[in-house]
Amino acid sequence: MKAAVLHELGKPPRYEDFPDPSAGAHETLVQVRAASLKSVDKQLAAGTHYASPRELPAICGTDGVGTLPDGSRVFFGGARRPYGAMAQRTVVPAAFCFPIPEALDDATAAAVPNPGVSAFLSLSHRAKLTKGEKVLILGATGVTGKLAVQIAKQFGAARVVAAGRNPQQLEKLPSLGADSTIQLNQAEDALRKAFAQEAGEEGFNVIIDYIWGRPTEVLISAITKPEFAAINSETRLVQVGESAGPTITLPAAVLRSTALTILGTAGIPAPEILFAAMNQVLAWAATHALRIETESVPLSEVGTAWQRSESSGRRLVLIP
Repeated sequence: MKAAVLHELGKPPRYEDFPDPSAGAHETLVQVRAASLKSVDKQLAAGTHYASPRELPAICGTDGVGTLPDGSRVFFGGARRPYGAMAQRTVVPAAFCFPIPEALDDATAAAVPNPGVSAFLSLSHRAKLTKGEKVLILGATGVTGKLAVQIAKQFGAARVVAAGRNPQQLEKLPSLGADSTIQLNQAEDALRKAFAQEAGEEGFNVIIDYIWGRPTEVLISAITKPEFAAINSETRLVQVGESAGPTITLPAAVLRSTALTILGTAGIPAPEILFAAMNQVLAWAATHALRIETESVPLSEVGTAWQRSESSGRRLVLIP
């Protein structure tokens, strides 16, 4: 069979022949129909992820869409190494296969679960967003950030503020549910003023942060109380990504003067929580309550696709 085969960490995979898989106990073969190309796939292949493969060659791809031997169409993950999703066929644990709503096309079904479930769990499982709260999505013009805007609205957020760096994608966010947008590529004083104005007296209840670095420092300075004041609500900031920088400077006074709680995504939740999130995200996507931009690319062009960035706001989907 043909597959995207990784021979060396830090190098793009090559489209070439690879031996077909066979299923063992509690496993199933999958005829792959589509596999999305995500940042985590590139991190695994680069050797920068804690779960990067230790034995090569191996096939790239963490998840995808395919058909089982009985003909049913599923979203799958957890392929047994050296197999992966970017191939004509793969082998996965039977428990890691999820039925796909009939109305959902292959490209969307392959693209939406990974970022959609991430955004879903950040908002619900970590931030514990409740109906009527105010949300800031920091890094809202990326694939996952755009879904986070939509999911926050599905959860009943009263107001969703979307902040991002891509002006073209920022213009699209009101149609996805954003009540207001903030351009991050502006002078720091102007950015600080924009954050403070959107926070208002009551502040943000939830902040989902996909960028970290200097924009987060400016945000924190904007919401920090400069004097003794009554605190009426807590701000829960969930740190998810670091596209603007891996570190921030956090003055101790911020945590003493402001009801700010900083949370991480804390790894993988219990299976029942993960499965419920997956089913809900797929259901929302099937009814177009969640929208994601995709671009389908033949698997044979994986080498070229690997070099592209997600700055367009679209998720690349490889088709075997």
